[in-house]
Amino acid sequence: MSELMQPLVWHNTKLRMLDQTQLPHREVWLELAGYRDVAGAIRDMRVRGAPAIGVAAAYGMALGAVASRAGSIADFKREMADISKTLAGTRPTARNLFAALERMQAVAERADNMAVAARSLVDEAIAIHEEQKAADYRLADIGASLIKPDSTILTHCNTGPLATAGGGTALGVIIRAYEQGKVKGVIATETRPLFQGARLTAWELKQAGIPFKLITDSMAGYVMSKGLISAVIVGADRIAANGDTANKIGTYTLSVLAQESGLPFYVAAPVSTIDDSIATGNEIVIEERSLDEVTCIGEARVAVDGVEAMNPAFDITPAKYITAIITEQGIKTS
Repeated sequence: MSELMQPLVWHNTKLRMLDQTQLPHREVWLELAGYRDVAGAIRDMRVRGAPAIGVAAAYGMALGAVASRAGSIADFKREMADISKTLAGTRPTARNLFAALERMQAVAERADNMAVAARSLVDEAIAIHEEQKAADYRLADIGASLIKPDSTILTHCNTGPLATAGGGTALGVIIRAYEQGKVKGVIATETRPLFQGARLTAWELKQAGIPFKLITDSMAGYVMSKGLISAVIVGADRIAANGDTANKIGTYTLSVLAQESGLPFYVAAPVSTIDDSIATGNEIVIEERSLDEVTCIGEARVAVDGVEAMNPAFDITPAKYITAIITEQGIKTS
């Protein structure tokens, strides 16, 4: 599987981050030296995608550990707990964020030597990143086995390397299936309100050399009804124990349209996205973002002044609409 641009690079106790808010027109790299910088970047969606958020948060804790001036191991552990709390408060829906922080906190709690405590946290963050890459490539292989020859795949939001800091989830499956000669093209939704499909997925597909067409979100039903789609593949930010899935707003709509059109609807996500502590999707906290994202495009206002708006970042797709969930550990069907 070809290596596309990675959004996170650990270098000399600093985190280099590709600012995804600047894509596709500018490739701007941020150099982050503190955990608060990482927290701000996650909150502002300079890094986004559930797996990549988890990796970034792990590096944020590593940065906090490297910069720590704690006088005792007890003080160090308290400081790491506070840093973890700050990073956990950035975005509430992505399970991978909390899974990564739980791992980092466990390493901090086991530390008994100030001389090696920071190094242990750096090593763990790097391990989380490397494991994510390996999981993505396994997931891509497994998912590609579901794709039939001569397929056109519809995908929503962004699920490539930018979203995972690895090889991608749903887009990783598409790339692998394309390399195997199974995919003839991709339909990418624009993904309002922040246009992750138009800005990021289209950019990654162009990098990968895969033929694609961009559509507005409201065109999905039309292209399905015309027989232009073979399957739908999306990612996930959190998966409940029963298989209900939280993903970018608009995913639920696509799942209903896919069922009505007789199309398979696949969710691709690493096992770190699964939250067995939540029984159903009704328990998943849905992030509400700024209304300006709906009423404006960039800095240009498009809605009438004073208009009321809604901006849930995610919706819940019931398990009954999901043909299969693809993970690095195998395929789960409803």
